[in-house]
Amino acid sequence: MNAPAKTEDFAANIPAGVFAETVTEVQHYTDRLFRFRMTRPESFRFRSGEFAMIGLMVEGKPIYRAYSIASPAWDEELEFFSIKVPDGPLTSHLQAIKPGDTVLMRKKPTGTLVLDALTPGRRLFMFSTGTGVAPFASLIREPETFEKFEEIILTHTTREVAELTYGLDLVEEIRNHEFLAELVGDKLRYYPTVTREAFEKTGRITDLIRTGAFFADLGLEGFDPAVDRAMICGSSEMLKETKELLEAAGLTEGANNKPGEFVIERAFVG
Repeated sequence: MNAPAKTEDFAANIPAGVFAETVTEVQHYTDRLFRFRMTRPESFRFRSGEFAMIGLMVEGKPIYRAYSIASPAWDEELEFFSIKVPDGPLTSHLQAIKPGDTVLMRKKPTGTLVLDALTPGRRLFMFSTGTGVAPFASLIREPETFEKFEEIILTHTTREVAELTYGLDLVEEIRNHEFLAELVGDKLRYYPTVTREAFEKTGRITDLIRTGAFFADLGLEGFDPAVDRAMICGSSEMLKETKELLEAAGLTEGANNKPGEFVIERAFVG
């Protein structure tokens, strides 16, 4: 495996239309998950919830993949939450990055998991599996989210308990943040579940919705199209099933050019 190049190696060889940014922090959670932070270009603007194309130079050629920006739009750095794929064209190299290394990023962010794509509502559900929690890590640190909604319910389903660590740390960080803590207050509710190990809540989120256990745990009666809005990011099967459950409850899918009651990020589904 080739080691990621240092920033100075790119000084005369940055691809056109691309930022070359410096890794500032790397944290490994499990043999499958890690997060990293990097410098943010002064000219880079994005909406919380969007994704960017992140890449590395591998054997002289840039390789890119879509990554949700996990940091909020106000953050001075950019954060990403990633899986590790041993034979992945990008992640097999990306998982080896260290502070001081260079990561490439294309200049135009995009995505459907943005507040503008939803019609006004009172309660916002964020349904995620695995690294699908990343765009919501951005949105639950975004003050506008809590200005637009009275209640935010973040669900995060993983196979193992250790894979919840990123989300658990994130919620704890918000509850103790110097300005977010007061703004968020008790508006944020976190609902983690695990599918392959013992945990306080076990099972696939779609099964918990179907049985009603999800609503019972939260003291709700079900989805209400008049007040409920939702965002979905995760595996292809979870996206399909959650979309069907929301539509059965009367919610309609939206997009940037036509806001609706729920939105889905499909950029990461192969």
